[in-house]
Amino acid sequence: MNEGFVRAEVAGVVGRARSGQRSLGALSVAERLVHLRALRGAIAGRVDEIVDRVQTETGKSRSDILMSEIFGAMDAIAWLEANADEALADEKVPTPMTLMGKKSRVWFQPRGVVLVISPWNYPFFQAVVPIASALAAGNAVVYKPSEHTPLEGLVESLAEQAAIAPHWLQIVYGDGSVGAEVIGQRPDQVMFTGSTRTGRAILRQAAELLIPVELELGGKDPMIVFEDVNIARTAAGAAFGALTAAGQSCTSVERLYVHESVHDEFVDTLVEVVSSLRLVESPGDDRDGDGDIGCMTTDFQVRTVAEHVLDARARGARVRTGADWDAAAVLDGRPGLSGRPFRLVPPMVVTDLPDDALLATEETFGPVVPVLRFAGEQEVIERANASAYGLTASVWSADAERAERVARQLRCGGVSINNVMATEATPALPFGGVGESGMGRYKGVAGLRAFTNPQAVVVDSDGTKLEANWYPYTARKHALFTSMMRAWFSDGPTRLARFAVAGARLERHAQKARRE
Repeated sequence: MNEGFVRAEVAGVVGRARSGQRSLGALSVAERLVHLRALRGAIAGRVDEIVDRVQTETGKSRSDILMSEIFGAMDAIAWLEANADEALADEKVPTPMTLMGKKSRVWFQPRGVVLVISPWNYPFFQAVVPIASALAAGNAVVYKPSEHTPLEGLVESLAEQAAIAPHWLQIVYGDGSVGAEVIGQRPDQVMFTGSTRTGRAILRQAAELLIPVELELGGKDPMIVFEDVNIARTAAGAAFGALTAAGQSCTSVERLYVHESVHDEFVDTLVEVVSSLRLVESPGDDRDGDGDIGCMTTDFQVRTVAEHVLDARARGARVRTGADWDAAAVLDGRPGLSGRPFRLVPPMVVTDLPDDALLATEETFGPVVPVLRFAGEQEVIERANASAYGLTASVWSADAERAERVARQLRCGGVSINNVMATEATPALPFGGVGESGMGRYKGVAGLRAFTNPQAVVVDSDGTKLEANWYPYTARKHALFTSMMRAWFSDGPTRLARFAVAGARLERHAQKARRE
């Protein structure tokens, strides 16, 4: 490995990045994309190695990693290759009549140095996509992965293959104190993906330094199922949406609302689907990629699941699958499935729980599907919106008009209709949430431009004329400007003619360099 990509020293890392950014920012977007194209090629050539690394550190199934982490990252880079040049090109905007003859533009300038802090649940995707986006926009990047799944050396070696200079991308390792130290060095932007609690701490520190922050935080995403759906397909979608990555996705289905008229049939079908899924205890169980759900990634998240399940049971909820998992044992430090890995948590379908249960209110982030009944459209909209979170949602109905009507009333950053987790799988769409799910967007045109400073520019090619609004002010100029303003903001067929006459008189008067 290039010595420049050996673990970066935290001290002075932002200063080194700022020096390196000058050469990156001087490149055209097309020249930057050469490196991203090479990065995508490097990933494509090392798929099995990347899957092995991610599986070892996260416990996910191989197919889960292949589809969500690797394909997703490559697809996002491919979108940048096809669209970044146009998205970052100078943008023409209308110039008002009062500035006739000038040209108005927006230039999308790099912010400078971007600190990217990624989470432990998607350690490859959430590293590659923000890094690639920030680089495409001309920023140098300081990247800090989660200490729980650092994939140490992997991103560095891929960057080296892509000829991404060490001073364009530096990687620092450690816990939250390392991220705080880098923020203290005043990067120009922070992009954080992770928990709402940590996001608040980052926002507080960055606010003191007036550093702009993009926060992609937690979720308690609702899935709304009306009575007219194809039950088999929708139950399969619910199982995938709730259980992919062992439920450790911020866009997992964490509240499944099912219309009361089909609730029992739907639950029976869902239980059948979930019961058929194959668990992966260790990478050796999944060499062919035929495992469905892997282990959870951290002990502390397993304990959170146990707390939520115990709370649900105490409130009279029924655990329809995975009922042999002993949540009390987990909180006592023992595996929930005796003799099996602590982090192996079977998928659980939970019914008959109240709306104020932990499973219905707090982010569980585990392989649990809480199912709640609803009776009417407005009722389910209100219940879905009764959350501090607002990341994504999905609405399922054969009635397209109803599905769109409901989707438009949901308070969240993205909605899939008759599908699940589809908005975040679309690189052209902006991704982000509202409320405690964060602020800002990444991906798509809006997300790419979030890594820029939009610079407003007006170009005046005529270097001879005095402007009408410049000094000196005169009674005549005041009267003419009043006439022009009234004409411009009036109605009627003579509006433009009156404006032109007043404007011409004002222009002639303005060229007099002395007071009358």
